[in-house]
Amino acid sequence: MLATLKQTTKLPVGFYARPAQLEDLHDVVNLAQTCSVAQIGAPEFDEAELRSFWTAPKFDMAGSTLVIENAAGTVIAYADIDDTSAVPVQPMIWGRVHPDYEGMGIGSAIIQWGENSLRRVLSRVPQDLRVAARCFTLSSHQPTSRLFTDFNYQMIRHFWRMEIELEQEPAQPVWPDNITLTTFAKFPDLRAVVAATDDGFKDHWGHVNQPLADLVIKWQHWISEDPNHDPTLWFLAMDGVEITAVSLCRPFATEDREMGWVNQLAVRRPWRRRGLGLAVLQHSICEFYRRGQKRVGLGVDASSLTGATRLYEKAGMRVSRQYDTYEKELRSGRRISTETIA
Repeated sequence: MLATLKQTTKLPVGFYARPAQLEDLHDVVNLAQTCSVAQIGAPEFDEAELRSFWTAPKFDMAGSTLVIENAAGTVIAYADIDDTSAVPVQPMIWGRVHPDYEGMGIGSAIIQWGENSLRRVLSRVPQDLRVAARCFTLSSHQPTSRLFTDFNYQMIRHFWRMEIELEQEPAQPVWPDNITLTTFAKFPDLRAVVAATDDGFKDHWGHVNQPLADLVIKWQHWISEDPNHDPTLWFLAMDGVEITAVSLCRPFATEDREMGWVNQLAVRRPWRRRGLGLAVLQHSICEFYRRGQKRVGLGVDASSLTGATRLYEKAGMRVSRQYDTYEKELRSGRRISTETIA
């Protein structure tokens, strides 16, 4: 990896690159926290989340991570790539550079390392398929936006963070006929939950079909590595024994322990247009209110193909932050990701 980096760009004198190791976990998270505080005013990472990513099935730390240190051995930048999907047509590059070291060419080194590393996916993807590297940034962080533009990345999508303040008792859900509600604690069929969630996201922009067995393995890992996983906050709307919609929540957002977090919310196509999405979201909001949380938040595609933003606004949520997704084509070809609803 280091050889590849040296071949594409030179780091400033006194800086050194190497793959990350598990022993770097604390230092890398501290770096990410420093960047988060500079960008949004709060830390938004924790060690458990990064450890889960590093130890995920099929993730190769030696070939997929990069740590950059200064002459004193302090970690001043970090990057990783994610190409673990069965058909990685949208591999990701993610990185952070300490605010004190911005503008020195380190971000450029990270982008070039990421692109060169991701060339390996081309041999794993059928030759007729399009492959594009993706990355994202907080829309207000202009240094990163300029970096992506300088390397010919195109901004292709906005994503919003939406929130609701729980200043008073929220509206109660109205459930469609024949729908009952349970939780993962009472219905611990992970394969069924994963299948229903993936089915509900098939109309999500950028969705790429993956083998269910692979998804179940990933989810098992995420659950086992998440010390805050609460199965009583995974809400499942049922039509008989069939999962029709899910609202999979976490007790709090990493950056705000007084904010309940809706991690994934999906309604399967046959049960849409019946108020089910609003009901399961409102139930989640009510439960967080009951538990004493001050706010509830989630992330959403700003141009959601299924109209999710309108649903969230109807529930009283408002946009609090925007992230921009950028893309650079590595190989032209046929798209297999969801672009529109059929």
